[in-house]
Amino acid sequence: MSPTIFQPDEQLTSKAYQLMPYSAAINLQIGTDSQNRRLYSLPFAPQNIGNIFLPALHGGLIGGFLQSCINLYLMEQQNLSEPARIIDYTTDYLLSGKALDSYAQCQIMHVGKRISHVTVTMWQNQSDKPIAFARAHLQMPAIAE
Repeated sequence: MSPTIFQPDEQLTSKAYQLMPYSAAINLQIGTDSQNRRLYSLPFAPQNIGNIFLPALHGGLIGGFLQSCINLYLMEQQNLSEPARIIDYTTDYLLSGKALDSYAQCQIMHVGKRISHVTVTMWQNQSDKPIAFARAHLQMPAIAE
């Protein structure tokens, strides 16, 4: 499996930093892959290590990254002006996140007027070997009439 090709989109990333300051704090990057699909990147930084003996990424960082990806993706795909409110969120930690760049891709499972369901998969070297998976049910923002 070839390494993930990530092409950053500085305009989308800058917008995300304004909407969600946490995404700036973790240096979340928004872009596309070689097939022009939306990708999110978490570039490796030493402060992201939670277990210095492995070393492994901090689980809270992984969860926060995935949660941010879900909300940013839903906002972009549904043209929302504000983030949806998370009702229920679950992260499955599958493998230790190594001291490497990480990537994530989201999928909208259902969009309704009130509730939406989005999943996200995170990997490092190979997209077919995920390190974490998350799912969220979100309450959609009220639409002004």
